[in-house]
Amino acid sequence: MIDSSRAVQAVCLALLAFCSLALARDLDQDEALHLRQQGVILPLEQLLQSALGRYPGATLLEAELEEKHDRYEYEVELLTPEGVVREIKLDATNGTLLKDEEDD
Repeated sequence: MIDSSRAVQAVCLALLAFCSLALARDLDQDEALHLRQQGVILPLEQLLQSALGRYPGATLLEAELEEKHDRYEYEVELLTPEGVVREIKLDATNGTLLKDEEDD
């Protein structure tokens, strides 16, 4: 027999995971351009300099703009000279570092 409290916990965890995914939305280039022209977000080039400056000699793998929790974030993936992939998240409105961790 399945413990009902464990089943409820499993359902709650699944819903939380789904909701966290639903709160993040990738923005396309037209949306990004519009936000930049309105002065809502900083230029990607400016924030890339900041991200790449953290790891001299790193190679840019990917950069995308997301809307997450009512905030615009740039997610940047870099390959360091040591061969480590880093995921860096920056607040797109002011450049504040939100996350810098090794990517799995």
